[in-house]
Amino acid sequence: MDQRELDSRIKALQKAIAEKEPVPNVLTIMEMLKNNVNPTEELLRATKAGMIVAKQRANPNKDIARLASEIVSKWRKTVEAEKAKKLKITASSPPKNGAASSPAPQAEIKGFVGDSSKRRWETDKVDTKRTGIPSRDACVGLIYNGLCFMSHESSASIIVKAMEVEQAAFDTFKGDNTDYRSKLRSLFQNLKTVSNRELGQRVMSGEITPSQFVVMNQDELKSADRRKADEKLNKENLLKAQVPTEDKSVSDALKCGRCGQKKVSYTQAQTRSADEPMTTFCECTVCGNRWKFS
Repeated sequence: MDQRELDSRIKALQKAIAEKEPVPNVLTIMEMLKNNVNPTEELLRATKAGMIVAKQRANPNKDIARLASEIVSKWRKTVEAEKAKKLKITASSPPKNGAASSPAPQAEIKGFVGDSSKRRWETDKVDTKRTGIPSRDACVGLIYNGLCFMSHESSASIIVKAMEVEQAAFDTFKGDNTDYRSKLRSLFQNLKTVSNRELGQRVMSGEITPSQFVVMNQDELKSADRRKADEKLNKENLLKAQVPTEDKSVSDALKCGRCGQKKVSYTQAQTRSADEPMTTFCECTVCGNRWKFS
């Protein structure tokens, strides 16, 4: 499908939506877009097809919304795969006829060079407008900032992974809602933890897939060192809890001055000279009030 035909189909889709034509009519047009379009970044930009279809993910009809998500996801993957292919060819192709070739940006081929602790999508000059929905695009940028922190991965690799994570969260939490945004903020904070640099590396390497990443709990997101430290602390607390404590006698002859209950535990100790009476330490088992007397 060339630009002219795609432009025509997109206009037909907009008309069908605006005039509230029967759902099967809309789905037929969208199925043609899904199956017959070979998307390129230039084609989608020229026709604004990506943005127009992406808006239908919020359509009240579930079938239209689902199909729109499938189309956007398919187009995105195709465009990113083509970008990566061109990048690899550019990086590996030798100059022809001895002429110097125009090298691709160093950050795209060899990775980032510079102070990686200050990386952001703004400073990397990355386009985060990938979904056509400003709030979702902001989340793509948020995850990009988490993944690029103290990383020397290329911008192209990071933006692709950030898009996959955002899409996985969108699918898992059924849309752009409170749970979706809270989870992505939590993932960003964990990615930005200096002592947990391995987390971002595991996501970028594929050891943790996007669908796994967006459902990990706080314990699973911790670094291995942090988990070991927590386990050690838990064991120490368990041992302390198992240390036998001094038995206390409970008397109904003593009355709590705060709550008036006669459920008071007490212990006695010789705190002064041997010829002086013992000191009695009392604690109300109801309200926790403590006092002593000799």
